[in-house]
Amino acid sequence: MEDLESCRLCEWRCGVDRLRGERGVCRVGRAEVAATMCSGSLASYIVTLLGCCYRCLHCNAYRISQYPDPGWQYAGYVPAAALVADARDRIAAYRGARIRTIGFTGGDPIIHLPYIEEVAGEVKRQALDLGIGISTGGFATEAAMERIVGLCWTITLEIKAWSDPVHRALTGAPVAPVLRNAEYLVREGRDRIRVFRTVVIPGMTDDEVGRIAAFIASLDPGVPYRLIGFRPNNVLYYHPGPSREEMERLCAVCREAGLEDVAWSGYYPEAVPDEVAARAAGLTDAYEGEPAAALTAAYAAACGCPTHPRDCGACPLRDRCPATLREPWRGR
Repeated sequence: MEDLESCRLCEWRCGVDRLRGERGVCRVGRAEVAATMCSGSLASYIVTLLGCCYRCLHCNAYRISQYPDPGWQYAGYVPAAALVADARDRIAAYRGARIRTIGFTGGDPIIHLPYIEEVAGEVKRQALDLGIGISTGGFATEAAMERIVGLCWTITLEIKAWSDPVHRALTGAPVAPVLRNAEYLVREGRDRIRVFRTVVIPGMTDDEVGRIAAFIASLDPGVPYRLIGFRPNNVLYYHPGPSREEMERLCAVCREAGLEDVAWSGYYPEAVPDEVAARAAGLTDAYEGEPAAALTAAYAAACGCPTHPRDCGACPLRDRCPATLREPWRGR
């Protein structure tokens, strides 16, 4: 647990002592479990961990990723030995496809890497034929990413945007570490890649997809790339999702960029709120003239986000982020 005494697992490199109650951008201490389940489609015993190094406006699990702020209660800390024992018993009782991994998601599980490594050690001690999987937004430090690639059987990496202004507006964090880690993963852990993926948000990330696809193709055109249709939720509860035709078009764009394995899922078309469109006009300069970034950030600004371009590491309100706690059906 030395990592948690001066935490630098993600690129915020906060250096806080999480074991003594100090909190960085992710706001969490030791690993806490939100839920577990067996997934036949993923051939995995899924462990959802609380907390995240991002503050994404579109997060569909924000009560988990932004814990403890939403105030929901979860399972809490589960010792590695107990978690693995539960996985063993649940897998033995499972009647679906064979379970091959213990997969970690969130939030973003990279902030709990020492716990995941402890679970991996316990899997070996209990002599279970299971690997480790992880699903991440890719904001790990270089050292942490090296550990992840060395540890995991399967890795899903989400590239949320290509341009830095759009990535900052959407997540509150810079994109360079993500692209660096994607390149490292293809170079050093190609056989561990399950998929790269991007959530398609009209007017925000749709124009990013072609550039992300070209980047991935330049590394390895055979890397599987999945486009996920945005489902209105969280701060972007009233923002439109993509149409079926748009998802098909973007898949074609990805193939034209050189990718060989592209697919999509989900479409939820709605309409853009006039208030948000108006706010976007005043944020264009802060996001280097990129309208997609300005539109994205307008949703955060409407909730009270004070730092533009978004920079969660320097935000004066990071202990009580107004842009990740909005319950849209309650107004705030």
